[in-house]
Amino acid sequence: MSDRDDKNSAWSVPPSQYLSSRPAEFHLPAAPASQYITMRDGCRLAADIYVPQGNESAQQFPTLLIFTPYYRRFQTDGSVAEPAPAAARYRDFFVPHGYVVVVVDVRGTGASFGTRDALRSPTERDDYREVAQWTVEQPWSNGVIGSTGISYVGAAACFLASTGHPAVRAIAPLFGVSDIYSEQLYPGGLLSKVWTQAYSDLMVAMDHDRRDLISKFSYYEDPGLQGPHRVDEDTDGTLLASAIRKHRSNFSLAEAAPEFSFRDEGMLHNPEFNLAVCSPYHYLDQISKDVPIYSVSGWYDGGGYANGAITRFLTRSNPNDRLLLGSWDHGARTFVSPWREQAAPAFNLLAELLRFFDTHLLGQKTGQADEAPIHYYNVHAEQWQSATTWPPVPETTRLSLSTGNSLTQSPGESQVNVFKVDFETTSGSQTRYERLGAASIVDYYPDWQERSASMLHYDTEPLTAPASLEGHAVANLRLAIDQGDASILVYLSEVDVEGNAFYMTEGLLRAIHRKTSDAPANYVTTWPFRSYHREDAARVEAGVVTEFVIPFLPIAWTLSKGSKLRVSISGADAGHFVPMPYGRPPVFSVHTGRGGSFIELPLQRSGK
Repeated sequence: MSDRDDKNSAWSVPPSQYLSSRPAEFHLPAAPASQYITMRDGCRLAADIYVPQGNESAQQFPTLLIFTPYYRRFQTDGSVAEPAPAAARYRDFFVPHGYVVVVVDVRGTGASFGTRDALRSPTERDDYREVAQWTVEQPWSNGVIGSTGISYVGAAACFLASTGHPAVRAIAPLFGVSDIYSEQLYPGGLLSKVWTQAYSDLMVAMDHDRRDLISKFSYYEDPGLQGPHRVDEDTDGTLLASAIRKHRSNFSLAEAAPEFSFRDEGMLHNPEFNLAVCSPYHYLDQISKDVPIYSVSGWYDGGGYANGAITRFLTRSNPNDRLLLGSWDHGARTFVSPWREQAAPAFNLLAELLRFFDTHLLGQKTGQADEAPIHYYNVHAEQWQSATTWPPVPETTRLSLSTGNSLTQSPGESQVNVFKVDFETTSGSQTRYERLGAASIVDYYPDWQERSASMLHYDTEPLTAPASLEGHAVANLRLAIDQGDASILVYLSEVDVEGNAFYMTEGLLRAIHRKTSDAPANYVTTWPFRSYHREDAARVEAGVVTEFVIPFLPIAWTLSKGSKLRVSISGADAGHFVPMPYGRPPVFSVHTGRGGSFIELPLQRSGK
């Protein structure tokens, strides 16, 4: 099976069909123009400009701004096929279709000057408005700007739109975080080791131009990649060398992360400088309702990026906004399904974005407004589906954790299952998290059956008909823990008729953050929200039965007739999260049956 867009009727006009009706009329320049753009404080940002060529009647174009910390372009030894991996997909696709593409090294990265004081700081946000103003003053600009990009670059698109520059007319953040704390650095309140280690190492390698270090990352292992490309005026590399020296004063994510252990607290030297002011959701209400947003993510997009896309869509409640959720990892480098025909996604995401930008930047009648605002891929059903609201399945089914390690609609007699946590338990090295550290993962959770074997399981009876889980499941666990804190991880799996277990999704929570609260107006959810503020944190009273409400990350997955749905509980995921409490593996006493633990499932049964 594949994620092609024309396998069913989720779209009236599939993206691939739209693209076939939209021929490219231009070609790329032989090389980009490359120059510095000077900011208000004198900091110079390196930019590459790709202007469409070949049609003399067209002199001005809309512009797509791409802000990246991953080098707008590499210097190479001539043997590298693509010197601009961060920009190539946008350059090669949008320029021939009549868009100028401008790619900028953000402050403190690549060939740009300055230093970084945080992960996507307010200072950068101010830079983006200045770059937008510079753009509309250029002779090739028609005064209309859009922005897109993956991950950091997608979140930068949100920052750009939030500056309120009137030229910005539409953005498409791809796999971009909304809240750095809960979706990226501290999912469930647990510190992500991938982010604090692998990603931090990557940024040191790039920002310091440490080619001996960067080659260790699969994205940049080609020895022909020789550091950031200098701008045209820097003929001898003097300016580049000076810029890189300044980068050595950049902040380190690994060093700074512990200071952000609570969402409402910031740096010790500047308490107001917290993760909120570095997060797009903090500025979402400053994006004009006239600027539509196309939010894109995947079911296996790190530890919460799909939540970021969904909350952005829910919070704005804008009729021109759109939401796309594929069965993809971070950046849609891999199509994730045990039943796939190929690892590479077949869905043409850029074609869907072209239709979006043609609508809102070129003012063309593309018919996109007639399509459903939400599209998502259903795993194992292996098809795209459409919806007008989120969640697509509003009703939930309650299943109780019951006697005999069963998962039933009738809870049965009360019972306690005692489970000793092993801090060596891990979901493996081919999970949703490794891609965040620039690891190249092709096969996801291939050893899940082995990895999950030591967890505490609860299974349904074999299903008498297919059942589709679409949205956020929620676990309500009643546990007694013999320590004052713990890492609580819950998983959903499909167990087929042959006993093979397939990872579906997971939820996680640091026990001290168990208190839930109303979601704020700038971060609307349909799943349980928690503040992660220090005042809402509380140690666990050892041995006392306590309720822990844990939302799973969203998924759309159809379980086959004859399969079982499995809930698994663990107290560690080694290699991904810091185990709690330090050096003291806890004992979980899981209360089941009447008055015990249960899960709520957005379950659509066959025939409904």
